[in-house]
Amino acid sequence: MPGFVLQAAPVPADLPSMPVRVGFTVSKKVGNAVVRNRVRRRLREIARQVIPGQARTDLDYVLVGRQAARERDFAIMRQELVEALKRLKALAVATP
Repeated sequence: MPGFVLQAAPVPADLPSMPVRVGFTVSKKVGNAVVRNRVRRRLREIARQVIPGQARTDLDYVLVGRQAARERDFAIMRQELVEALKRLKALAVATP
């Protein structure tokens, strides 16, 4: 996605059952500390809104902020996170 990269990995088997774990990283290429923290806050908020309800619980996630996340529309980034989960086949199965 233009604003971020989503990575997923299986939760290690030796860990007890936990809520979904999400990590965030933004490199210095994106900007100075103020800009990186702003991007990280934006990523944290879209993850808070999307991942608990739509992501699989047997995977750990990492969101890597990109340059475009600084100016990208927040609603578009939320939709892109859902799309990224679909591409990784990481969407939770809906229960009837």
